[in-house]
Amino acid sequence: MPHCDQVTNASTPGNAGTVVVLTIALDGETPVLAAGRRYAEHAMVMSHQAFEPHVAVPRLLDLLAAYSVPATFFIPGFAAERSPAMVEAVLAAGHEVAHHSYSHRPPTSLSEADDRREFERGLEALDRFGITPAGYRAPMWSASWRTPELVREYGMIYDSSLMDDDKAYVLQTSHGDLAEIPPHWSLDDWEQYAYLPAPHLGYHINNPLAVSAMWTSELAATRRYGGTFVLTGHGFLSGRAGRIEGLRQFIESALEFGDVKFRNAYDVACAALSDVATERKKHERVDVDSAIYPDW
Repeated sequence: MPHCDQVTNASTPGNAGTVVVLTIALDGETPVLAAGRRYAEHAMVMSHQAFEPHVAVPRLLDLLAAYSVPATFFIPGFAAERSPAMVEAVLAAGHEVAHHSYSHRPPTSLSEADDRREFERGLEALDRFGITPAGYRAPMWSASWRTPELVREYGMIYDSSLMDDDKAYVLQTSHGDLAEIPPHWSLDDWEQYAYLPAPHLGYHINNPLAVSAMWTSELAATRRYGGTFVLTGHGFLSGRAGRIEGLRQFIESALEFGDVKFRNAYDVACAALSDVATERKKHERVDVDSAIYPDW
């Protein structure tokens, strides 16, 4: 998949219409275990995450099929190994599967050597399903400065972790051009629905209809200003019944605009890379004087 065989128009200021990239993380137990292996002893916490492969994924796939909406599923290698039937179901439904680490530990918390091993192990897990991912998303979007270089080094064509824009652009690395498909916290269900007392992953239980209305409002603004609308869901969060219906309402509202197209991340990346009008950027590490901002 990393080679672009077919290009689909992406959302840029010069193109008509707006593109929605629906991304769904299937993290399984990884966010909990990344907070501490001791949580494997918590039956409620483990069952909370197990809702994802058993109940949420079939519901999400049925919803996407009902509206012929493509999605990109970001799956950590550990979660793929724990729930192989879940991965096979996503593939059978024709959706893209992308790289999302192995254990959901953020690159910013790892040494360079451990980060590379984590990256490779995630790729190895997906390879057992015959998946050669085209893109990567850092856990918690906590990319390090080395992350884009690593993504491109391993032959992938896009990243979706950085937040310095609201339209797809091309990031120049020493290994070649990499499409960046920027997400944002405001378009993430984690900030709306995540609740666990321990580990503390969030204290949010919001009304799905209000969440849908907020995202629809953001999409209306994106249509005005131009951009790439990247929505992020998590199976164990958005797979709950009321939240599925909130997502359904958002999809219907998006389609009612008439000029909104749903595309997976791969198609958007290929379009960005092939379009000479796409903005090109080169990120440089921010070096801060320790006399001004000392470590603490």
